Amino acid sequence: MHTVGLVVYPNFQALGLAVASVFEYTNLFRGERAYQFRLVSEDGGPVMTSQSFSVNTDRLRDSTYDTLIVAGDNECRLPPASLLEYLRDAPSQSRRVAAICTGAIVLAAAGLLEGKHATTHWFHAQEFKKQYPNVLLDEDRIFVVDGQIWTSAGMTAGVDLALAIVEKDFGLDTARMVARKLVVYQRRGGGQSQFSALLELDAKSDRVQLALTHARENLGSDLSVENLAEVARLSPRQFSRVFREETGQSPAKAIERLRVEAARLMMETTRHPIEVIARETGFGDRERMRQAFLRAFGQSPQAIQRTSAGAALAL
Repeated sequence: MHTVGLVVYPNFQALGLAVASVFEYTNLFRGERAYQFRLVSEDGGPVMTSQSFSVNTDRLRDSTYDTLIVAGDNECRLPPASLLEYLRDAPSQSRRVAAICTGAIVLAAAGLLEGKHATTHWFHAQEFKKQYPNVLLDEDRIFVVDGQIWTSAGMTAGVDLALAIVEKDFGLDTARMVARKLVVYQRRGGGQSQFSALLELDAKSDRVQLALTHARENLGSDLSVENLAEVARLSPRQFSRVFREETGQSPAKAIERLRVEAARLMMETTRHPIEVIARETGFGDRERMRQAFLRAFGQSPQAIQRTSAGAALAL
């Protein structure tokens, strides 16, 4: 039996508790107590979540754990120094030490990510890099495994990480059955940027927002700076300057990201050939789309399409 401890501390994000269901359903499908899941905190007892309800926990130091997972919180606040000190020695006591979302910041503060590959929520990635420059942060990965250390992106990516743990321990078939029961992908294609791209393009002015709305609704059309500027009722030079000031990106880069996201979504929801998807989303041909996907996701459209098809079969 594998003992899994989920470490929580005051104001943790309750969505991290979802990993418990992965281990629960693994036990059900295997017909045995493959995992003993324990919710733990430094002192035990009630721990308040960021949603203002509390959960009951066991005392962390009362047991040993095959896998120790650290939950994250919304504001990247660190737990007490005594908990960080405990976590610093965790790899010598546990086979795996993992973190959900901003829990990676806790592991980094404990010194466990020095020189290691890791990920965290895309929203906090840039600040993370400033604070922990010796961590090899891959901000576009859903989860990352480097030896004993496992880290995931956002809170829901904790489920992806937990499914990967089940696959490692009991094989692909078991992980697929659990994913199907939970109605989630056993493996998600693409990376975090597919979820953050549209959010990052929120404009401050009506004119730039009008141009973005036009772009989203007409991805297959000519979306040159000149045409977008005309929609925004600005000169091309003014539009380029204002657009970059408000979004942090050039119009060309932003349009490419919108098209990449639309193309990825079509791959997951339709069976259209890549040539059709490239045409419908404004890339024109598959080679231009391939280059854009490599820049955005580090994977070709074919690779993401295969992953999406395989994940769909698992549902």
